[in-house]
Amino acid sequence: MVIIQLLLLLSFLDTSVQESLAVRVARTPRAPCARGQACDPRQRRDAGGRGGVYEHLGGAPRRRKLYCATKYHLQIHPNGKIDGSLEEDNPFSILEITAVDVGVVAIRGLFSGRYLAMNEKGRLYASEVFNKECEFLERIHELGYNTYASRHHSTTQPPSVGPSRGSSSKRRALARKQWYVSINGKGRPRRGFKTRSTDKASLFLPRVLGNKDHEMVRLLQSKQHQAGSRQAHVGRAERRRRGHRGGKGPSRRADTHRAEPVLLPETSSVKHNKKVKRGKAALESGDFKEDFYH
Repeated sequence: MVIIQLLLLLSFLDTSVQESLAVRVARTPRAPCARGQACDPRQRRDAGGRGGVYEHLGGAPRRRKLYCATKYHLQIHPNGKIDGSLEEDNPFSILEITAVDVGVVAIRGLFSGRYLAMNEKGRLYASEVFNKECEFLERIHELGYNTYASRHHSTTQPPSVGPSRGSSSKRRALARKQWYVSINGKGRPRRGFKTRSTDKASLFLPRVLGNKDHEMVRLLQSKQHQAGSRQAHVGRAERRRRGHRGGKGPSRRADTHRAEPVLLPETSSVKHNKKVKRGKAALESGDFKEDFYH
């Protein structure tokens, strides 16, 4: 009891000590944040531009290669074809994985510019624009691989045969079989309703890009930058030319659209009038000839 009373007295008396501790805690420097970003540990970036443990839930897209357990890299072609490649340095296998929701990602080919999608028939294709068929549920398998299932397309499984009670029967009746992204042993995509999460063809390992991959990405970015600057230069030149035409345009337009005199062919009446005038002139001058009108 005596010890408890002493502790209570010290807690009331040493308020200055508590205030000093609070000041020290307040002055403790926080982890540095990137310029222009909030000091949120989920959005924090280090000096190398890498994020924290929650980076996969948002932020910049992850550039990865999806290596299937069948030894093929998933690749997206510009013509809309989806297949697997055994090549290590194939540019169409470089993908951007972006989170669109918690546990939901969109997979886009960096060099093809198309999104991985699955239609209502379970076929994989490459879409030019992002739509609901481009959303996939990303899950980590117990073997360390990732699985990617269509968010909007699946198969409703029939209820299991046997005695059941309460809400468990409803759960069995509403159970759905997911359709997974799958590449078979020949590098061809399998239809979604034929896949399972435990299939070897449905297991993917996200691989970090190698040096050659980074070099290809840099070349692509430099080409895109040059193309963008060239288009901007052409646009500025076109605007200047239009402005120059606008300043001197009215006079030139007036010159070009000015009505020109139209020379019509001489008719018989016109020719007759001319002969009459020449005959009168000949009579006055005395050089009249009889066959003038002949």
